[in-house]
Parts: sequence; C-alpha cells; structure tokens
Amino acid sequence: MNIEQALQTTLEESTRYHTFEKLSEILTPQIIEQGFQQAGIATVRKRRLPLEAVLWSVIGMAMFRKESVWNIANKLDIMLPGKNQLVAPSAMVQARQRLGDESVKQVFNKSAESMYEQQAFETWSGLNLLAVDGVVWRTADTPDNRKAFTSGSNQYGETGFPQIRMVCHMELTSHQLISSEFDNYKTNEMKLAERLIERTPDNSLTMFDKGYYSLGLLNRWHQSGKERNWLIPARPDLQYEIISSVGKNDHIIELKTTMHAQKNFPDVPKTINARLISKTIKGKSYHILTSMTDRLRFPGSEIVELYCHRWEIELGYREIKQTMLDSSYHLRSKRPDMVRQELWGVLLAYNLIRRIMTMAASKAGGIWANQLSFSSCSMAVIQYFSSVSIMSPGNIPMHWEHLLNTLSLFKLPIRREDRKYPRCIKPKPSKYPHKKKNASQLN
Repeated sequence: MNIEQALQTTLEESTRYHTFEKLSEILTPQIIEQGFQQAGIATVRKRRLPLEAVLWSVIGMAMFRKESVWNIANKLDIMLPGKNQLVAPSAMVQARQRLGDESVKQVFNKSAESMYEQQAFETWSGLNLLAVDGVVWRTADTPDNRKAFTSGSNQYGETGFPQIRMVCHMELTSHQLISSEFDNYKTNEMKLAERLIERTPDNSLTMFDKGYYSLGLLNRWHQSGKERNWLIPARPDLQYEIISSVGKNDHIIELKTTMHAQKNFPDVPKTINARLISKTIKGKSYHILTSMTDRLRFPGSEIVELYCHRWEIELGYREIKQTMLDSSYHLRSKRPDMVRQELWGVLLAYNLIRRIMTMAASKAGGIWANQLSFSSCSMAVIQYFSSVSIMSPGNIPMHWEHLLNTLSLFKLPIRREDRKYPRCIKPKPSKYPHKKKNASQLN
C-alpha cells in the first residue's frame, strides 16, 4: 500500500494530511515505490510512520536544518492518525533504521532520471550542458564514521574530521543533479566518475575540470552512448600530432594512450582523435580539448567560452552547503549508514527545490532556472512546505500557482564579467618550531 492509499483510508478522520497531495506532484508515489523495490524493502505492516513518510522526514532534515528529526516529523504532519498527536523521538530513530540508506539512494536515482526526462532544458548545438566535479563532506567524529570514511592524514597520522568524497553530475542551466556517487575520503575522484558513465544521458556535453584528464575515462565516456561528448582544459605538457587544421587555433589531433590507461581501460584504443582549440581572452591564452570534431556543427569560436559554464556546478555545491545546510560544519548523523542516508536525503531535497525552480522558470518563460536566486526560492519553498498543511485542501492548487509565480520574481541581476576572485594560496606550514627573534638578532 502506498502513502496515498494509506492517507485515503484516514481522510474522514483528519484533513491535515493534504501536504502529500502537492508533494507527490514533485516526487510521485510511483517513483518512491520503484526506489523501495529496487532497494528490496517494503512496509510489512501498517505503521504510524510508514517508510514513505520516513523518507519525507529525511528530506526535511536538509530543508529544516535547525530542527530535530522529531520536530521535522511533527512539522510536516507525516504521521498517520493515532492516539497521540505527536510521534515519539525513539520511533523516528527506529523508523530511519528501517528505511536504511540504499532505499533513499534508489529514490534519488529514480527521481533524478525522471526529472531529466520530463524537463526540456536549454541546449547548445543540440546538446544538453552538463558538468562533473567533486566535493567533500564532513561527518561527526565517531569511531564508526572514522573507520568507514577515513580522513585526511600526514606524517603524524589522521587529521581532522572523518570525510566523504563525492562526485556529482549536474545539468548546468537548471543545477539539477543527474547522478552522484560517493565513498570514503581516500577514494580517487576518477574512480567515482567512472561510476557515473552508465547514467550519463545521450546528446549531452559534459565539462570536466583539468584534474579529470584520462584518455581511458574520456574515451569510455564518449563511446558508452549516443553523442556523449566531453570538454576539458588541455594540459600544458600535452603531447599530440596534428592531423588537420583550420587556422592557427583549431586542430584535429591524435593522442596516444599510455600503457597504464590501456591496463585500467581495456577498451581504450592506442590512439584517440580529439579537437584542440585555442583562444586568447583578455590577454590570456586558453586551450580546450574536446571530442566534438565536427567543425560545421560545433563552432570553435564558441567552445572555449562555453567552458566558463562549468563553474555552475561549483555554485550548486555552494547552494547546498552554505544556503540549504546553513554552512553546517558537518552532517548531523552519527552512524555510517545514517550518514549515507542523510547525504542522499540532502541531494534529494536539493533536487526537489531545483525542480520547483525549473518549473517556475519554464512557466515564466525567457529565463533559466540558474538565473533565479536559490536562497530566496528555497526559503519560499520551505515556507510553503511548512504551512501547506494548515491550508484548506481546496485552495492548495491556488497556493501552488502563487508559489511558482513568486519564485519567478527572484531573478538575479546579470553577472558582472569584470569581477575577479583570485584564489589565495596558504603558505605551507613548517614542521620545525618557530622561535621569535630578539632585538639583537634583527640587526
């Protein structure tokens, strides 16, 4: 029995539970059921906190960052009616353990896939613009978390909190996440990026940071589907042979793969053809390597400037960490499985907010979802979720339309191209003690 059927049986007793009526338009019960089936879990008997309701409380942990899990469950009115109006805190702990982390992961994957298929995004030369990059999360410093996730280390041993290394695949015009993989801190980002290949959509252009340069990875990315192109800055020491040229700044080149790449990627050929494009912008020379070798379809003059959109994924990470999670120092869960569950809930909550913003941008017309203020839109969406339960059920569609119209008003000003934020390099700390000099030594 899904959550809508369960709520229908208690409709005569209470009309407070229409929150799910509008939430289900964003994350349908069918997607939740498919995710649960994929994870191999199901609600065995009727509980006051069915798994579908517990899932929403995990999502609420990201939206209501300053609230406890117990308060979130009561705030969202996700419990079925019972003798007591409020659910016990211990019941929420047990419910989260019953839900597990694999089920939330599968719901995220199913919902991300559904959102991408249903939405028509802005394209360039018929390709959806995507990006891949990594991010690190801190967890609570418990023995179990430290054993499961590890942390940074130096010659003196482990330092800092246990951390999780994550790699995400994002659609850049909407900031919606397509897929994500994470593991312990010492896992290489290249290995995590390999796990994203299967879920990469066709007819897309994925932009990488220069740290992801691997001919084996890039070749498999391009060959695993239809029109799965890639774009990456060229290394200064790149070795290649020119096959053909159009002017001085547009070359079709041949790259030789190394023995190490052939060992890790048995499907990679000995040589790969790619396109190398150079352009000087404001006195600085940029070199871009890409799989888009068709010069007629993909103008070289636009490709270099197109790479600046890769920064959108960095802005997306800032929206999650600083805005949605209120710059929290670490995740709140104490156990590794609950940490993973919470983290999948964070990504799911972010996607839901971004989905609503995309709907508002499409309804308004003429703007992209990434041109809307995430901080303002997220506050409006969270306020809607927390207040919709006290509204009259008949007025919910009207309030929903008002929400979409309101979000379209939070348009950001045009970004200034002359703004610069140079990165500050911290000096490497010395392993020797520093002694203050006295006055006689200064002469």
